[in-house]
Order: sequence, then C-alpha cells, then structure tokens
Amino acid sequence: MGSEGKEKSEKDLETAWNEAKRIVSEVKYGSVTLVIQDGVIVQIERQEKLRLK
Repeated sequence: MGSEGKEKSEKDLETAWNEAKRIVSEVKYGSVTLVIQDGVIVQIERQEKLRLK
C-alpha cells in the first residue's frame, strides 16, 4: 500500500470512528456494533430500545 492508500485508509478510519461516536451519543438505550472485514470498518449497526414508562 502506497502513502496515498495509507492516508485514505487512515481518513476512512477516522470518518468511521467519528460516525460511530456520533451514533453512540444519540442512542439513549441500545447498542452500536461495528462490522469489520480485513481490518476495515465496513458497517455500523445501530439498535435502539424504546423504554415506556
């Protein structure tokens, strides 16, 4: 992997982490799952629970 590929990979990872952090901050009850393939985050799953009082 050349330096351009490494920079893109690092930027993609940073973007994925920022998106995951944003989702975590929005979920009140539930879970966030990162799906990883070949060391790369390829999917973020969000599952929320609605608590009725």
